[in-house]
Parts: sequence; C-alpha cells; structure tokens
Amino acid sequence: MKKAGRTKEKTAFRGGVLVMNRRWLAIAAGFAAAVAVFCAVCSPRVVGAAATARRLPIYCVARDDKACSLTFDAAWGNEDTQQLIDILARYKVKATFFVVGDWVEKYPESVKALHDAGHEVMNHSDDHAHFTQLSAEGVVANINACSDKIEAVTGVRPTLFRAPYGEYDDKVIAAVDGMGVKTIQWDVDSLDWKDLSASEIQNRVLPKVQKGSIVLFHNAAKHTPEALPGIIEGLIAEGYSIVPVSQLLLTGEYTINHEGRQMPAGRT
Repeated sequence: MKKAGRTKEKTAFRGGVLVMNRRWLAIAAGFAAAVAVFCAVCSPRVVGAAATARRLPIYCVARDDKACSLTFDAAWGNEDTQQLIDILARYKVKATFFVVGDWVEKYPESVKALHDAGHEVMNHSDDHAHFTQLSAEGVVANINACSDKIEAVTGVRPTLFRAPYGEYDDKVIAAVDGMGVKTIQWDVDSLDWKDLSASEIQNRVLPKVQKGSIVLFHNAAKHTPEALPGIIEGLIAEGYSIVPVSQLLLTGEYTINHEGRQMPAGRT
C-alpha cells in the first residue's frame, strides 16, 4: 500500500512537470513567433519600402543644367515687398512668392505688383493653418480659398502650393495632388526669419545651392533685402540661371525619390 502510494505520488509529480513544460514551451513558441514578426516588419527591406511609399513634396529637382529657384513666403508683414521687387528687377531675376490668403486680402496692391513684375504668385494656404490637423476636405477648401483670392487679383490660378510651417503628411500631399497642384518644399533654408545678418544669410545659402535647388526666403525678414544682391551675384558668378519654380520643375513623367528630389521617370 505504501509502495503503491509512492508510485501514484511520483506519477502525479511527473505529470505536473509535464504540464508545466508544455506551458513554458507554448510561451516560448509564442515569444519566438513575436520576435520573428518584429524582425520581419523592422527589417531594412521593409522599412525601406515603407519609406519609399511615403508621399513627399518636391524639395529640389534633378537637373543637368545649373538652374535654381529663389522663393519667398509672404504671410504677415509687407514692409519690404517693393524693395524685393526692385532688387530682383535690377538683376532681371524672376522668383516665386508663396502668399497666404489673408496677406492677399491685406495687400492686394503688392500681389498685383509681384504679378506685374513677372514673378510667380503661388499658394501658401488661406490662413497659415497647421495642415496636418485638417481633414482632406479641409485641406482642399483652405487651398481653394487662397487660390480664389490670388486669382481675383492676378487673373492666374496658382498651380503650386507650399504648406505652412513646412508641415505635411500623406493625407495633405494626396489631397493637394488630387487638386492637380504640386506641393513645393525647399532644400536650402536661409533662416532669414531668425534675423540673421546679411553675411550669415549669404553664408548659409551660397555654399548649399546645387543644380535644381529651391531656396527659401521670407518677405518682411529683417536682413533679406541686404543679403539678396550678394546671393544673386554669387549664383550668377557660379554659372547659375535663376528661374521661377514652375520653370525649374520637370515636365512629363517623373518620380520623387526618398529625399524629395523630383526625378525623370526611370532614373534613380
């Protein structure tokens, strides 16, 4: 009786160990599966594919010739707009001005002066909102409101858009693309809004410009009118032609690579 009892106890103990082993085996198998999924999703190949699939604006353009564009965002002040027009005229340079709808309402005479001087007047939103916080419908409505105001003054409807604060996501780019409008970013930032000196602005811009670059300035920036002549002269001396953004962009089929560079279709 005593021997049988011991045998039964031993068997029960073994059964308990067997059950525990199976449980830990199941947990270990589940953990291994989770690790495998994580590694698969986070592999460079998958991450790279996701990054490639992201919608991007145009930061710069793949061009074989030495062409670049000067762009100015106009959202608030207006103290130097005519001065910028006069400087650009002195060098026979045409630029692209991205203007906010509220700015158009306040300074329609400046909008007309920009257009009459041969500069592009393009869309920078109606009220400088954070576009990533808008619905797709809100993005379209906001852009259309600004374009309506620009067209009423210039007679030309904008075909280019620059997002306020440079903020965008896939939803924003998809909505703008759906309007037949191109979203334009920049690859050279003057940081003129930080009240940098004219020489600091020049030193930030000139060494960074390359074929197909889009340079960002602002109107009503303290030292931009002082810096602009030296920048234009420097670019011309280096053999650059300065054209509006619409003339810088590629025509026909194109792709936008992971850096936001507009490239001819089939070229990597």
